[in-house]
Amino acid sequence: MSEQPSGIRISDADRERAAALLHKAMGEGRITLTELEERLDVVYAAKYEADLRPPLADLPGGEVAIPSAAAVAAPGGALAQPDTSVPPVVLRAGMSTIKRSGEWDVPPRIRVQSTMGSVILDFCDTPIPHAVVDIEVDLGAGSAKLLVPDESTANVDGVAAGMGTVKSNVPSVQRVGVPHFVVHGHAGMGSVTVRRRYRLGGRKF
Repeated sequence: MSEQPSGIRISDADRERAAALLHKAMGEGRITLTELEERLDVVYAAKYEADLRPPLADLPGGEVAIPSAAAVAAPGGALAQPDTSVPPVVLRAGMSTIKRSGEWDVPPRIRVQSTMGSVILDFCDTPIPHAVVDIEVDLGAGSAKLLVPDESTANVDGVAAGMGTVKSNVPSVQRVGVPHFVVHGHAGMGSVTVRRRYRLGGRKF
């Protein structure tokens, strides 16, 4: 007997609505930061509308964030590719810390090199003129953290982690009209983290 369908398939936009509600709930003090992270993991792993119900069940407005059977996908279009015609901007941390935040000049390609240092790239408050930002990581025991805008997507499948870690709670499927980050390279014993900024009491971090 063939397996029965599990319900309505959800879209990235559906996951984004659910994630926005969770961020709002933490900002209002309804859930803790730890609960936010746990619930976001469930939301971004969800495939069907039923998968979204548990992390939203005890929050006001939870039903609104869950798609109905009449929900339709947004129209598609041609997807952009990374611009390989320009050399990457190289950020070498060594054993130090490099941070880019606020308004800064975002290049189409970035190479992050860190032996034991840390690199923090905050893309949330700056214009991103490129449809795709290509980020190559070369980490020993260092770390790379990418803070990306709420509507963006990021694919980290190209990162090879020896004894390191690679974590992303951002949708990986590229969508037309929003920034897309392609992260690849080698993590060694280091860590790569891609996430949105958390909101708490009007603060973002």
